[in-house]
Amino acid sequence: MRKHVFLAVSGFFFLGFLKMMAGQTVSSSDTIVPVDPDTRLIVYQEVVYEEGTKNDFFNRAVNWINKTYKNPSGITSVRDPQTGKIEGSYRFRIYTSNNEGINMDWGTILYSFKLEFKDGRYRYTFDNFLLQAQSSFPLERWLDKNDPVYNETCDPKLMKVDEQMKDLIASLKKFMKPPPAKKDDNW
Repeated sequence: MRKHVFLAVSGFFFLGFLKMMAGQTVSSSDTIVPVDPDTRLIVYQEVVYEEGTKNDFFNRAVNWINKTYKNPSGITSVRDPQTGKIEGSYRFRIYTSNNEGINMDWGTILYSFKLEFKDGRYRYTFDNFLLQAQSSFPLERWLDKNDPVYNETCDPKLMKVDEQMKDLIASLKKFMKPPPAKKDDNW
């Protein structure tokens, strides 16, 4: 009898161990932020078809970076008009309000970005999201309800990250549009 109980309990723990080793599936939280199905990492990426040349897009993106970020030259690691590529990294803070309406700091989020340009289109990629703490960790841990760092605030935190990134992307798309045609002022 003891042998059967031992085997049953051992089997239960072994199955749990196998599930853990097989990798966690992304929970229902995956609808909050875009998750690459292959890498299972948070990635905001899109190819946008727009009027302009590779050089036009490069110049528009530099203007966007200069208007959007503090210390714009310090956040970019690559600015290459020949290859049509800009790469960099930045961070932003996310906050919540308590019952009295006082903002409380939820953390600093680090991310990388890459802007690539070709005639008639450009692609943006925002990825490598980390929570800056004593030991930085990937935000994908907030997607896994079985992870020890997961708690009830993870989904609202991911919503804040998503809002921030959607605003940033909307701003980029606005800057990447061609300037309005100037009216001929011949009189």
